[in-house]
Amino acid sequence: MNIFMRHLSTEMGQDQTKQQIEKGLKLYQSNQTDKALQVWTKVLEKTSDAGGKFRVLGCLITAHSEMGKYKDMLKGTTVSLQLNGQVCLSMGNAFLGLSLFQQALQSYEKALRYAHNNDDKMLECRVCCSLGNIYIHLKDYEKALFFPCKAAELVNDYGKGWSLKYRAMSQYHMSVAYRKLERLPDAMECCEESMKIALQHGDRPLQALCLQNFADIHRYRRDFDKAFPRYESALGIMTEIGNRLGQAHVHLAVAKCFLLLKEHLKALDSLERAQALADAMGNKLCTLKAHCLREGIYRSQGRQEELREQVVKFLQCVEELELYCGMCGESIGDRDQKLQALPCSHIFHLKCLQTNGTKGCPKCFKNSMKPGFV
Repeated sequence: MNIFMRHLSTEMGQDQTKQQIEKGLKLYQSNQTDKALQVWTKVLEKTSDAGGKFRVLGCLITAHSEMGKYKDMLKGTTVSLQLNGQVCLSMGNAFLGLSLFQQALQSYEKALRYAHNNDDKMLECRVCCSLGNIYIHLKDYEKALFFPCKAAELVNDYGKGWSLKYRAMSQYHMSVAYRKLERLPDAMECCEESMKIALQHGDRPLQALCLQNFADIHRYRRDFDKAFPRYESALGIMTEIGNRLGQAHVHLAVAKCFLLLKEHLKALDSLERAQALADAMGNKLCTLKAHCLREGIYRSQGRQEELREQVVKFLQCVEELELYCGMCGESIGDRDQKLQALPCSHIFHLKCLQTNGTKGCPKCFKNSMKPGFV
């Protein structure tokens, strides 16, 4: 009898957990994000159901990701559950949101190993898209295209029963890489395919990203009459869903439009908005880009005092982000270059590794020589 009662109690607890998770989802889908987060957080604190905890953890991580709350994502992923590929992927995305590239790569590599060891093609597809995204930021556009193309292959080969979001995701990341490589017709075709699926499924976060990418393609073509309305639409959705990193990226892109139009005051205003969002999130790469663009403006205007200030801040960001090659000392991520990560996830110019060779990581060796290193 006692065993039966315990079993019944467990089932009732699971049902209540499920109901609360569904309640949070309804709130989230109706854009009441803060209330949804409160519901899910209470579930995480109270439930003893491991399956329920894992599901609600996924909800919290997704919501925090779309809102650009990457520090909260990292807190969520440290809940005492068995670390697996999904959590590693989420941690990688959180580290990338904070511009911690080495940690992001380490997490993605762990997630990829988990996917391979468990023959999890869906997870492999998602990891490939994230790897494409990190190489977009680091400006190795060959790798940035390779990984989402691999994801698209997985969708074609194994994704008959998958959600269409996997195809939409891979097409979007391919589009961004094609745009960076200035293959604009290919970029437009992939983005249109991704947007079509996002509209069919009411995927607002992806719709916003596609709108921004459409605007970026028009900016590359200097068609500002088409670019600005799409940036405005993307910004509207990102504000609505709370995607602060997306908002910062849009403001940076709008600033680039104004720079091409030589409207420097408007560009500086957009850069101020972008940096405020980036600083609030702790995304140092966005901050670095804002300093870099301001530096160009002040240099062209001969404003030496402001120029010196931006140069100092830019170099501080480069140092903090470790965006330089540990062999040649030159910067990484300032132009399209082939890069290579060693097993420790430190990143170097591929040409430096090929020219100099290495039996270990120069950065790891350097760090091991610092006083107090354990």
